[in-house]
Amino acid sequence: MKKSLYSLILSDEVVNRIDKLATRNNTNRSNMINQVLAEYCSILTPEKRIEGVFESVARIFDDYEEFVTAVAPNQSIMSMKSSLEYRYRPTVKYDVRLYCRPVDAYIGELAITFRTQSHKLLAVTDMFFRLWSMLENKYLADIYPVEIQCRIESGRYVRMLALREGREYTSESLATSLSDYIRLIDKLIKGYIYGEYDENDVEREYTKGLKNGMGII
Repeated sequence: MKKSLYSLILSDEVVNRIDKLATRNNTNRSNMINQVLAEYCSILTPEKRIEGVFESVARIFDDYEEFVTAVAPNQSIMSMKSSLEYRYRPTVKYDVRLYCRPVDAYIGELAITFRTQSHKLLAVTDMFFRLWSMLENKYLADIYPVEIQCRIESGRYVRMLALREGREYTSESLATSLSDYIRLIDKLIKGYIYGEYDENDVEREYTKGLKNGMGII
């Protein structure tokens, strides 16, 4: 949604109320005025759409007690955490960032971070991330609209997100697709770490997810 600079004459009382709302909603005056006017005119702003997606994701994850979600109003990032049944109970953190406007067809990014000091665990997670990246490049070339971009660091995986071609996405369906993707990778990476899944098992479960309509990939 394009934005331009406008000059407005507003009463001091209105501006004071707007500033209080902006502080409460963790945003600035201009953005708060834009949101108020957009709501009055029944216009869905990119910020409100992102907020709606994150609220839907949070509702979905409410049914999965292994995840703890965190999202603040007017933020473009949502976080989810889950614990590993491993020494000292390390956590896996999933940060989803959605852009207000697509960047080269990408709508956002997913960052997965392992919080652990175990070099052995970090080595296994890096092996999994390389396997996951290989599978995505192998199976998504025909259905992904842009190049699959990701980077792998020690205990960290960052993946750009885009929408599958030929699909229409509502806030609810986008939230479902994000949730499905995160729950699948969480299940598989834990199974890989615990020794329950080998490379063939991960590939089988990944392709099963694609066949079942996994949308954000």
